[in-house]
Amino acid sequence: MPTFPDVEPQEPLEQLFDDVWRVHGSVQFKPLVRIGRNMVVLRDGDELTLVNSVRLNAAGESALEALGKVSHIVRIGIHGMDDAYYLDKYGARMWSLPDVEVVNGATATDTLGADEPTPFADLDLFVFQDTVKPEAALLLKRHGGLLITCDAIQHYEPSALNSVLANVVTGVMGFKHPAQIGPPWRKFMTPEGGTLRPDFERLAALPFKHLIGAHGGLLRDDGPAKLRATIERVYG
Repeated sequence: MPTFPDVEPQEPLEQLFDDVWRVHGSVQFKPLVRIGRNMVVLRDGDELTLVNSVRLNAAGESALEALGKVSHIVRIGIHGMDDAYYLDKYGARMWSLPDVEVVNGATATDTLGADEPTPFADLDLFVFQDTVKPEAALLLKRHGGLLITCDAIQHYEPSALNSVLANVVTGVMGFKHPAQIGPPWRKFMTPEGGTLRPDFERLAALPFKHLIGAHGGLLRDDGPAKLRATIERVYG
């Protein structure tokens, strides 16, 4: 029988928009450093698509199953520790970019790409062109446009699931800004002598109003303006 990462502290499903929910969970990143992380749940008909998966406790699974059938798992960045659990439990399809690192044995059944389909028609794919490793974002073409990222952009929001040390560390590292480009992510993902500014300018030009990443909270209504301000602050 396969083994999977344990259930971590989490909050109940939270509805953000019609057919869009968030689970605010957490992960023990390092000793004494527990940080919050998000899973986004999208519903199309009776099918559910999970982005940046987080394994749920029993109450969370019951609430999730009441929404529809877990049909698709989409991996857009490095978050993938719980993908294998969902594949095993629900027999879902897994979507990812080519050449991503396999985590806990979770291999993709479907490939994400510019000329490839996504789990449903109202979900578009954005692919970073200049990152060191594959990274993507998703645009839900509902509710004025919801941009879903992994670690590339994180909208700071206080979290009761963060440990005290995590709050100190994230503040020192510069996470406590709206629509923040993740500092460690940017350092790791930027090619030597290169820049990711063109990628972020393309991202900011997408038709969206709202933004949610794999960490932080939901940025409502002012996503592009806040992201453009971050681009100017980070890249000058």
